[in-house]
Amino acid sequence: MREYLPLLIVGAIIGTFAAVLILAYALVKDKKESMGFDRNMKDGELMKRLLRYAKPYWANFLLVGVVMLLSISYNIISPILISDIERVIQTEGGFEFNDVIWRVILYAGILIVSLVGTYVQSIVLQKTGQKIISRLREDAFTHIESLSHAQLSKIPVGKLVTRVTNDTNAISMMFTGMLVNLIKNVFVILGVLVAMLFINYMLTLMVLCFVPFIVLFTVIFRKFSRKAYRQVKNGTTDINTYLSEHLSGMKIIQIFNREGRKMDEFNAKNEKLYAAQRGQIFVFGIFRPIVYMLYISSVLCLFFLGAKGALDGKVILGQIIDGATIVAFYMFISRFFNPIQSLAEQFHRLQSAFASAEKIFTVMDIQPDVVDEEDAIELETVRGEIEFKNVWFAYNEGEWILKDVSFYVNANDTVAFVGATGSGKTTILSLLCRNYDIQKGEILLDGINIRHIKISSLRKHFGQMLQDVFLFAGTVRSNIVLRDEFDDEQVMEVCRYVNADKFIAKLGGGLDEEVRERGNNFSAGQRQLLSFARTIIHKPEVMILDEATANIDTETEVLIQDSLTRMMNIGTMLIVAHRLSTIQHADNIIVLSDGKIIEQGNHHELLRQRGRYYELYMLQYNKEQLKNK
Repeated sequence: MREYLPLLIVGAIIGTFAAVLILAYALVKDKKESMGFDRNMKDGELMKRLLRYAKPYWANFLLVGVVMLLSISYNIISPILISDIERVIQTEGGFEFNDVIWRVILYAGILIVSLVGTYVQSIVLQKTGQKIISRLREDAFTHIESLSHAQLSKIPVGKLVTRVTNDTNAISMMFTGMLVNLIKNVFVILGVLVAMLFINYMLTLMVLCFVPFIVLFTVIFRKFSRKAYRQVKNGTTDINTYLSEHLSGMKIIQIFNREGRKMDEFNAKNEKLYAAQRGQIFVFGIFRPIVYMLYISSVLCLFFLGAKGALDGKVILGQIIDGATIVAFYMFISRFFNPIQSLAEQFHRLQSAFASAEKIFTVMDIQPDVVDEEDAIELETVRGEIEFKNVWFAYNEGEWILKDVSFYVNANDTVAFVGATGSGKTTILSLLCRNYDIQKGEILLDGINIRHIKISSLRKHFGQMLQDVFLFAGTVRSNIVLRDEFDDEQVMEVCRYVNADKFIAKLGGGLDEEVRERGNNFSAGQRQLLSFARTIIHKPEVMILDEATANIDTETEVLIQDSLTRMMNIGTMLIVAHRLSTIQHADNIIVLSDGKIIEQGNHHELLRQRGRYYELYMLQYNKEQLKNK
């Protein structure tokens, strides 16, 4: 018994590590619910969904599998060749040089073929992986586009950016090598075990004694690594969300001198991410050394048993151990544990991919709440007749914004909506384009319920001009045409129609003038005129203007008023305006209060009624008189 004391000491050390890790695993398991984890998808479900994206490229993966066999063969055959060379060299009476040289050439040939195969495998995987990730990224973006305004308003922009960029990049590693190498390492481990059994089953059983501990440590590591990766992903999302919002609002932060406080908030989130990443490194920093410890322990056991067998001339469990066997097993043990250590790193990255996939699929599993009906129709042309029938709508359940609203708009009429903030004016325009769906009632376009019309077809016939004009980074031309095909003459024609040509002519680049992010190098009036041009060039049958003349200077307002007068002749126009002077020529003015229609008529009819519209008009008229004095 004493002669095997070194083996017992190794076993005791490994057993102690196992007991500590099992205890840690049990403690974390008991606290799982109190830690407030996000929803969890099973790894099998995530893998199944990810493999759907890989399915169209099965031929590429089949090629990689064939090439992978060359690398696996090298890992299994090379130790056997080296041990055979050792056996030839130790032959009593000497050896022939030719007996060694052809074995060396064979070894070199297998090595070269394996290296070429590895190169081909890497190239094919990189190209295939990038195609898969590109498709996943496109699907994620397309799904985000399908979400309603209500759903998008609940999800921070930074979180969506993280899903489409950071998270898809994390998954990219899975398809560009991780998954194939994972499979390769499994086959290498199995192949090495089979080869070792043929050479010396006693030493193979010694190596297999370490396998239960490897499995145990892997299971424990899986739990901790998944938790660590989820925390890193959450921290990254928080940082991106915070930056997205506060970089956009940096001017306000500076105006109110809140740089210090915002820096403290950012530091808190940064420290949280730092702690999560440190925890992730700590988990991996424990697991890989433990696997390396098992590798070193197995080598020490090999040398111990090999020394007793070779030096003492003992037969252990009916097996003779010679120098060639020790050389072979030394290489095989390395081939056995190196893939396991690689599996640890690959599992580390696989957990990152799964954590990212969980985040992406969580967003992609959100069902859009404004969708086409199965038999929704396409509208080729629209006259512009609009009718609201007993419409009720609430953004939040029970908090009605519109209450039994009914009105009718004739084709080619101009209708204005007037009322205090929160009365439901802008909501009516949003409902007409199905940015939201109503709870009760009907909205008809040319006598057809808008729910029966495809959303893309419906919105194609509407032109929306909002108070807060959004311009994309690019050029003046690209912001007007929005990637549709129009020549410069067509673009300039609509610019002249809406009086945008005057300021465009003064720009150094004309239509090719650079537009910076959100159009911050243009005035509010200029952005509004570009919005008009963008709307007119797409020739909508129904135009919607929401506070189009708010927050602009008097000179630009004159241009916009002239543009509005021209646009009234194009088709049906719906206007929301606080400045009543801009809607005096409307065919119908609808006055709203607390989600209900309280007055209707043209400008002169409403003034004669001396109701709410009259009060608003006189209030603005008196303000203008005082301003002129």
